[in-house]
Amino acid sequence: MFSKSKKETREQAEQREQYEYARRRINQKKGVLHHLTYFLVGSIIILILNPVLGYGDQFFIKDWYIWVLLIWGAIFLLHVFNVFIKNNFMDKEWEDRQLEKLKAKQENRIIELEKQVELENTDQREIEENNPEE
Repeated sequence: MFSKSKKETREQAEQREQYEYARRRINQKKGVLHHLTYFLVGSIIILILNPVLGYGDQFFIKDWYIWVLLIWGAIFLLHVFNVFIKNNFMDKEWEDRQLEKLKAKQENRIIELEKQVELENTDQREIEENNPEE
């Protein structure tokens, strides 16, 4: 019972990897929804505090709350862009393709270097054979 090997098969490893990727994506999307909630609640609070209650009139920037909301909105849009647009182009499959390209490039470079070393060794042997030391 205890002596059985617990090695994952290739299929199990792929399923686990797909599950982890799906879980990360869900957490990213959940983060966007949290950010949207905080943005909406924060915006309402800021809009109520400044004009209605007159809070912030002593600041050196008039209508500071508009700038705060614009900057916060821009950050939220960047978050949405990152999760929904960038990740669609640069998802797990894209990463795998890039990894394969880099590995192929590295293998080609290693083959070129090996050929260069072999050529240098061949040239060195020819020089030694043509100029034997007496």
